[in-house]
Amino acid sequence: MSEPLIYLDRDSDLNLQTQIRQRLVDGIIKGTFPAESRLPSSRRLAQQLDVSRNTVVAVYQELIADGYIVSRQRSGIFVSKTLPESRAGARPEQRVDPAAELLVWRNRIKHERVAESEAYDVPNWHNYPYPFIDGKFDPSLFPLPEWREASKLALSAGAVEEWSTGTGDADDPMLVHEIRTKFLTRRGIQAGQDEVLVTLGTQNSLYLISQLLADGASTVGIEEPGNFRVRGLLEDRGARIRPLPVDDGGLVVSRALKGCNWLYTTPSHQIPTAVAMPLERRRELVAAADEEDFLIVEDDYECELNYEARPLPALRSMDTSGRVIYVGELAKVLAPGIRLGFIVANRAFIRQARNLRRTLFSHPPLNNQRVAAYFLSLGYYDAMMMRLAKTLRARRIELRDALSNMRGVPLRISPEVGGTTYWVKAPPQFNVGYFVGEAAQHGVLLEPVERYYMDPRRAENCFRMGVTSLPQQRIVPGVKRLVDLIRHLVRGQVEHLDNAVGTWARGEALARAMAGATIYYEEVYGTLCTIRLHPDGRMSGSMDTDAEDHDEGTWRVEGDRFFRRWKRWNYAAESAYYIVFDDERIKYFNQDRQIVDSARIEFAAISD
Repeated sequence: MSEPLIYLDRDSDLNLQTQIRQRLVDGIIKGTFPAESRLPSSRRLAQQLDVSRNTVVAVYQELIADGYIVSRQRSGIFVSKTLPESRAGARPEQRVDPAAELLVWRNRIKHERVAESEAYDVPNWHNYPYPFIDGKFDPSLFPLPEWREASKLALSAGAVEEWSTGTGDADDPMLVHEIRTKFLTRRGIQAGQDEVLVTLGTQNSLYLISQLLADGASTVGIEEPGNFRVRGLLEDRGARIRPLPVDDGGLVVSRALKGCNWLYTTPSHQIPTAVAMPLERRRELVAAADEEDFLIVEDDYECELNYEARPLPALRSMDTSGRVIYVGELAKVLAPGIRLGFIVANRAFIRQARNLRRTLFSHPPLNNQRVAAYFLSLGYYDAMMMRLAKTLRARRIELRDALSNMRGVPLRISPEVGGTTYWVKAPPQFNVGYFVGEAAQHGVLLEPVERYYMDPRRAENCFRMGVTSLPQQRIVPGVKRLVDLIRHLVRGQVEHLDNAVGTWARGEALARAMAGATIYYEEVYGTLCTIRLHPDGRMSGSMDTDAEDHDEGTWRVEGDRFFRRWKRWNYAAESAYYIVFDDERIKYFNQDRQIVDSARIEFAAISD
């Protein structure tokens, strides 16, 4: 048997018929199979490729119908001469002189911008074993069967006739209806058909808003730290940017708001700290906007990933004067392939935003809009968000517990409300920038935070960790690798058992001191944990903020080390420490004799 004309990949996701067509079309276009050249018969090609003859016949019939090949009676199958003649193709003599090209383009571009995310957006992030980064999603989270079903419905004859004949700059009415009745009502927002504009995601929405509301005479407040992409849009417009402080309740309502023409805020999950704005502060902010006469651009980031029983209402739902512009987006797990967002605002503003959008593009592709509309109307979106919230909450708790249970240096994370990230604060003397680079060399991706600040020199000693891009079973091993790296980097910089401040307790003295003691331990997320060491070797612990979160275990002293094992906490693994008492503090040192943690301790009263 002669060598096959083309090769097939038996492991490909594409079926054999599709692969054969692709290879033949590619060869015809490139000239590998020249015009008028004869192709093997269907029987012969099927034998060469070890496929059914019907598969090859079906491909040949399609290519004949499309004009790529022709069938000549009693002669065979030939490459059409019409198709190559209709293509200009690449000219072999065409060569671009780099020096001449450089001269042509010198000083032509009037405004150069450096992509803000270039330094961090690692293109091959999925090749790292532990990518703790936000905004990237592992493929297991994409609702493939449901999206296929919605796509199938959007490609039915009736649906195609509707969206393919769309006129002007109108969005798909079905999608606008679904956004109004399925998405916005959950956020407490009532909106008319002419108060909604579909966009190509949040960044596109914010671009339109900045173009319409910001210029050199505008003073715009943004959160500090905050969304650096919004800051870039405002800088492009020449606006005066006013940084607004953020605390554990998000944007602080203060006198700094006075004089702002408008402000940008992320109340559901603040970018980048992930804290949520409480209800009372939301009311204060809306009231301040009325009193000081400024607009609010509300980016409802990750609004649906809330782990509290009752989600907080959107600012737009509390607005009685029409001054809040709401920016929403279908869940980022659907992006970047299906990036659809929307703006909800005053009718006059939406009309101008639509006019501006028309100068860029008429509207987001109507076929994608219709697929999204079916995805919402069939309840697939709600079902996906429930699954996603459950999965991502489990991952986030896994990360929280891993950070709490595997200490290398004292770390603190943002309060738990929802979302997919933690804002991790390190001790002041810890070199976070160097650490993030070293972590990447060890397969662990973390996000530095300097770009979220107007003045990077004022950035907190923090890094961000997200859970969307790696499955739950890789979180604990990833944190363990991270903690091992931390302990290696701080060697010689942290307290060591040999020079520790306090009294190194050993042997019987250690056992007597621990029997009946109560230890007050602060978790990495700020919750106080109370641990009681019973004289009989039992151990009980409880979280002060959650009566249901408690555990039991055992403790003992062997030689000069203290051993403990919980039934559930700390992954039910046994831990061993050297112990130093420093007044009311207990210090834990690992097998390398480095300090890894400390807590407050109350010793049992000694009876006469």
